[in-house]
Amino acid sequence: MRRPSKLLGGLTPEEFMRRHWQRQPLLVRRALEGAASPLSRAELFVLAGREDVESRLVRKRGSRWSLAHGPLARSALPSVRAGGWTLLVQGVDLHHDGARALLEQFRFVPDARLDDVMISWASDGGGVGPHVDSYDVFLLQVRGRRRWRIARHFGLALDERAPLKVLRRFKAEKEYVLGPGDLLYLPPGWAHDGVAVGGDCMTCSIGLRAPRRGDLAAELAQRLAETCSDDALYGDAWQRATATPAAIPLGLAAFAADAVRRLMAQPGAVARALGEVLSEPKPHVWFTKRRAPRRLGAVELDRRTRMLYDSRHVYINGESVAVRGRDAVLLRTLANERVLDARAVRCASRSTRALLAEWLAAGWLFAIKPSEVRSATRP
Repeated sequence: MRRPSKLLGGLTPEEFMRRHWQRQPLLVRRALEGAASPLSRAELFVLAGREDVESRLVRKRGSRWSLAHGPLARSALPSVRAGGWTLLVQGVDLHHDGARALLEQFRFVPDARLDDVMISWASDGGGVGPHVDSYDVFLLQVRGRRRWRIARHFGLALDERAPLKVLRRFKAEKEYVLGPGDLLYLPPGWAHDGVAVGGDCMTCSIGLRAPRRGDLAAELAQRLAETCSDDALYGDAWQRATATPAAIPLGLAAFAADAVRRLMAQPGAVARALGEVLSEPKPHVWFTKRRAPRRLGAVELDRRTRMLYDSRHVYINGESVAVRGRDAVLLRTLANERVLDARAVRCASRSTRALLAEWLAAGWLFAIKPSEVRSATRP
């Protein structure tokens, strides 16, 4: 965290988070020397045609915008020589090892905040229009060139004719043309407009998750309610005959408010529910079950697996496991490094080895050869 990073223009991750994170943009020329797209244009087009992949086609003709949602067969896409169109493919890191490796380079940000790698391909003049995001984003140019215009101050009015959230009026305060390897970081609330220059333009957008308070509260409440064992019934022996039967009794309203308070007051329950919610896999993600080997050696998390932890539990794909002692250290190492070598696995308790075997059988992780272990992972 204190080592200067070429990806961040010579800043250490600590310096970047202190100076720029959620504060101000950062442009880094040649952040990734010799950067190339994790997959080719043809591979991206194939991915856009799959049922389990989220994709969108955005076109602009004159002042009119159009939007089509995938799956998008190759025949549904315009010619690559036609101007003014963009294909966006979400969650490429879930389907391609190269995109997952790219996401790994941004893990100086907590995994709970990292979302995915979206890759866009655009013909000359293609883009999605001036817009503003409510989350942080790293924009890495990997092929061709794209002109980015950005502004901190802008009008909030949207183009009501557009099928996507395009700002009606946008005046850039700064402008950059990015080539392969260049990186632009934008905090939330910065309006930006990216337009392909010359065509055959590919950009990787490393997006961050920023849950809305109300949405997160609703998910936590639902998760807590599913595990609630309070079977107390409402009683109103004091209730008298009423001439206003449609009015909600004050006693029932108080009973409901107390139920919510009790639900939220369960020791550690909110933290556990949060871990389970944040580690839920993305929609349309499913895992292929595997046969566990007779002897468990080095293992690595599947690229689609989400694994987090707190002081009491580890969370994996929406499930929680209470941990402590040496096994807690080992499983936290797996979450951080996403890989465990054979020696670390052998040092685990019998119950934790059984847990790893269960996760392997579920397809959440897989066995690897010792030579494939990317880093020392002994706790």
